[in-house]
Amino acid sequence: MTTTKKFLRLPAVIEATGWSRATIWRKVKAGVLPAPIPIGPKSVAWDAEEIAQWQQRCIDARRGIA
Repeated sequence: MTTTKKFLRLPAVIEATGWSRATIWRKVKAGVLPAPIPIGPKSVAWDAEEIAQWQQRCIDARRGIA
């Protein structure tokens, strides 16, 4: 059975992180934020589940649950 993935475009990732466009790309390059997935010749999107997992890891790290 195939599951449908939800993709987030850059404005949604900006909303989810509170970071600017430039900061998001710096964090991706540094390996802090998951890399986007190419969805077209000039389009990328992030897997919503990967962003949610990244957010949870940030929360856990703050709580000392690493």
